[in-house]
Amino acid sequence: MKLKSKITAICLGIVSFATTAQTNSQLKLWYDKPATIWNEALPLGNGRLGVMVFGDPAVERLQLNEETIWAGSPNSNAHTKSIEALPKVRQLVFEGKFDEAQALATQDIMSQTNDGMPYQTFGSAYISFPGHQKYTNYYRDLDIENATAKVKYTVNGVEFTREILTSFSDQVIVVKLSASQPGQITANVFMNSPIDKTVPSTEGNQIILSGVGTNFENVKGKVKFQGRIEAKNKGGEVSASNGILIINKADEVTLYISIATNFKNYQDITEDEIAKSKSYLDKALPKSFDEIKKAHVAYYQKFFNRVSLDLGSNDAVKKPTNERIRDFKNQFDPQLASLYFQFGRYLLISSSQPGGQPANLQGIWNDMVTPPWDSKYTTNINAEMNYWPAEVTNLTEMHEPFIQMAKELSVTGAVTAKTMYNANGWVLHHNTDIWRVTAPVDSAASGMWMTGGAWISQDLWERYLYTGDINYLKEIYPIIKGSADFFLDFMIMDPNTGYLVVVPSSSPENTHAGGTGKATIASGTTMDNQLVFDLFSNVIKASKLVAPDDNYTKKLSEALAKMPPMKIGKHNQLQEWQEDWDNPKDNHRHVSHLYGLFPSNQISPIKTPELFEGAKQSLIYRTDESTGWSMGWKVNLWARLLDGNHAYKLIQDQLHLVTADQRKGGGTYPNMLDAHQPFQIDGNFGCTAGIAEMLMQSQEDAIHLLPALPTVWKDGSIKGLVTRGGFVIDMTWKNNKVSTLKVYSKLGGNCRLKLENTLRAEKGIVLKKAKGKNPNPLFYDVEVKKPIISKEAKLPKVQLPKYTEYDVEMKAGQTYSFSAN
Repeated sequence: MKLKSKITAICLGIVSFATTAQTNSQLKLWYDKPATIWNEALPLGNGRLGVMVFGDPAVERLQLNEETIWAGSPNSNAHTKSIEALPKVRQLVFEGKFDEAQALATQDIMSQTNDGMPYQTFGSAYISFPGHQKYTNYYRDLDIENATAKVKYTVNGVEFTREILTSFSDQVIVVKLSASQPGQITANVFMNSPIDKTVPSTEGNQIILSGVGTNFENVKGKVKFQGRIEAKNKGGEVSASNGILIINKADEVTLYISIATNFKNYQDITEDEIAKSKSYLDKALPKSFDEIKKAHVAYYQKFFNRVSLDLGSNDAVKKPTNERIRDFKNQFDPQLASLYFQFGRYLLISSSQPGGQPANLQGIWNDMVTPPWDSKYTTNINAEMNYWPAEVTNLTEMHEPFIQMAKELSVTGAVTAKTMYNANGWVLHHNTDIWRVTAPVDSAASGMWMTGGAWISQDLWERYLYTGDINYLKEIYPIIKGSADFFLDFMIMDPNTGYLVVVPSSSPENTHAGGTGKATIASGTTMDNQLVFDLFSNVIKASKLVAPDDNYTKKLSEALAKMPPMKIGKHNQLQEWQEDWDNPKDNHRHVSHLYGLFPSNQISPIKTPELFEGAKQSLIYRTDESTGWSMGWKVNLWARLLDGNHAYKLIQDQLHLVTADQRKGGGTYPNMLDAHQPFQIDGNFGCTAGIAEMLMQSQEDAIHLLPALPTVWKDGSIKGLVTRGGFVIDMTWKNNKVSTLKVYSKLGGNCRLKLENTLRAEKGIVLKKAKGKNPNPLFYDVEVKKPIISKEAKLPKVQLPKYTEYDVEMKAGQTYSFSAN
């Protein structure tokens, strides 16, 4: 039966730390109309299960996801054809025949089998309420303080309420239906899926939907899944028949929804999805909605309540969230920026839980069988961006699925490195999926990019700098060393420059002026050089700490010495390629050569002022407005350029309301999810990280307080941000200057503070003016080669405020308090 006719037939038959308390309403996304499209629905998730709540009074739609429902089955897309093609492609690149090189790479190096599998929806649960088409007093919300959603409205004088949550503690979705008068809950519930060959059925009082993920690009779909729903009622009657739950004149009803698959890990899909689905439901059913909610909220708040942000508030909070997003550019609404920051943290907690899969391009929320870009893991920026907020916003546990994926990729990537390039170590190109494929995919224009493993390794190393956990470093060292091993084997000397480079490769997805101007493939791109520089440098440091090997680190040092320096071109820009090909009118969404500014720390206003100014000019040329995730990256970049007003302007651009009739351009959907367009979750995470960078940075040798504070955020407070070195920052500011500061030290050691005004310490704390290099080993100086600067370049001098730097020797587990002079 078609979905529309089926519905018709059924219808007929805290933050505890904030200085200025944030009220419940200020931590809610709320609306006065139901969602009519997916980008208006509200996301709930427990890492494994995702729900989009539409809130229509007559027919509620709960669009459902389970994180392991993907097309296909375990497979590898590595092949041997590339071994013969590689030297030919390299020679064509060296001869300047970029178009021919790219065509050959597409033909013989790109995957010969599949380009990775898509993440897929389970389907939807529908709850139809006869006679609820005419309603008043409508309200719906997403409470990110509690990770719950609510719908309220009135029909014929009766107020109806729905409460929905995705339980972290009980691993089920729970829906509570209630009314202001007894005997008013009459509804029908069923499930439906766009995946072919799904089978609805009934088992006792439960309705069931079973299916299998689809075949895709000649890979057989083998992920079996099953969803179950059972209702517990107070008053009235509930029965189940033909895959439909029938609720008649109940006072109150709680729906329990479980979903499970046969997925065990990327190599093994032998779990029993039926037993798992039953087990989740059987364990949850004895518990009331309130019991499940209490445990759910306690678990969630354990993470969410670690950080609070108060930028002030005004009457704008009285408007629905979609109207606030629409008006943000022209109306000062500081609380919306705070809400947006916290919404990113909410999404990370909801889409990335220990023991599960990492957040993909859409987190865990997807209503399609073949979503845009397959909703995979795009590793030339997007997958890494998802985890930029993890450490700094005090959600280190949410980082664990990404780290586990890195471990798995180092296994599959080792097969690809040996099979395709006859190289040691492991390699990752620009995409992977749940089966951890690592060969290059799509066409060479985007897929001929070799440094995904280097970027993931940088992320793993950064986590060590935040945690100082030597056991963790021992755990990840084989991964980052394996990536370094690959590049030691793969990199070769470019005969045109004499430098050791990665070739073939590209500056992700951007064409250059070589050849016909239509190719991306190149030799020794700036981003590759920066990534490999970080990789080799970090492995040298890590080796000294956990696996001393002088011969090996000497190899890495020698390779570093042969690599090219960064270059400043004739337009005063940081060059994207080894040749001065940059076009000042190029506003491409990727700003890959600025990786060295953020998330890396190779570009500094003090240590590398020419590169700092070159990076700034490159960013100006790229312009501001772009895809959602690109603007999220640019918030971080302008924060690193110490320009808080420009970073704030990017937040205004990002919080541009994207509606159904706007077909192009990035921004934010009514439900506050990032619009690439279409939806990608990375922009949310990028902006959350960017706001943290505006308020605090620790990538060099000090904790820089308020490094890029926009003038409009004159007064405020932030509590719970984490710095490298394991320091937790609670800070208030007035008139754009630090007012009070508390620092909790997790690890002990020297704490170097950097700010524009001066501080005095609480009695008993020794506060010294900083001198020399910071002795804390978790803060480090980066020594990059002196840049090559075009004779045509005319770089301005870096203009910086006057900063004061202090050193405080701290003990682990203690809090230190300071205030402004």
